[in-house]
Amino acid sequence: MSLSLIVEKPAPEEQFEYILEEKDRSSPSTLYIKGPYMMAESVNRNNRVYPISEMIREVERYKTEMITTARAMGELNHPTTADVDLERACHIVTEMNQDGNVFMGKSKVLTTPCGLIVRSLINDGVRVGMSSRALGQLVESNGKNVVKDLRLIAVDCVADPSFPKAFVNGILESKQWVLSTEGRFEEHYDKFERDIANLPSKNADEYLRKLMLEFINTIKNS
Repeated sequence: MSLSLIVEKPAPEEQFEYILEEKDRSSPSTLYIKGPYMMAESVNRNNRVYPISEMIREVERYKTEMITTARAMGELNHPTTADVDLERACHIVTEMNQDGNVFMGKSKVLTTPCGLIVRSLINDGVRVGMSSRALGQLVESNGKNVVKDLRLIAVDCVADPSFPKAFVNGILESKQWVLSTEGRFEEHYDKFERDIANLPSKNADEYLRKLMLEFINTIKNS
């Protein structure tokens, strides 16, 4: 199954709330970020729409498999991979609940190096927000791209510009990820792309044919 890596930011008019909790003066404080994490049904600026049923299903899976097991970590800024790099983890999602077509979330900022960067930015008055990173198929329907087979990877912490509409939603069209039978995402397409970029000057056609066969066989065996 070929999937695209999709990153999204909720509606620009939504705001995030930063909550600092202190048990007592002798204990370190805990910083939380709360606000809209994902949105369904509305057509975004990339002409994509997430069906509410698709998002409800995937958010419930994410809550069961990731949030309740304390594994729902997010990174500082969006990477270009379908994995969560523990060294770049800056927060962990503790709650995610539906409010109409918007899914509200709450995250605890970690004491990791990237988490301390987030805390420092907030303390210095910088606005940060949350942006989803997921895999899915884009199916054209009535002039729109409907996202199917959604699989939420993470909710990452990103910059929230003072002029919200300057934030452009993005989809990494060139990155195709293959879902193996074991449920892991492999960068087969990415490797194939790198190999093509290094085609030899001699016997290029034969080498390209070999790469294509290897790529196809890799997908079949995944």
